[in-house]
Parts: sequence; C-alpha cells; structure tokens
Amino acid sequence: MLFHWFTGVGEWAGHEFNEDSATVKMVIAAFEAVWERAIPHEEFTT
Repeated sequence: MLFHWFTGVGEWAGHEFNEDSATVKMVIAAFEAVWERAIPHEEFTT
C-alpha cells in the first residue's frame, strides 16, 4: 500500500510504502465499504 501524505493546507508532506497485511486488509475493507455506498455518476446531482 502506498500512502501519500498532505498537510492540513494541502501541501505535499511525503509518502510511505506499507506492506503490513493487516493495514492493507483494513484499507481494502474501508474502500469496499465506501464504494458500496457510492452514488453512480449518472444519478449524482448537486
């Protein structure tokens, strides 16, 4: 997993490569949970 870090004002703060399987599994699970709740582009309105 490659994490990109930014400051609170959006400036680049570096990156970190992480091979820890528990971290990778947690990020994948979080992505899938959010993806399930996503609104398809064709249905999105502002």
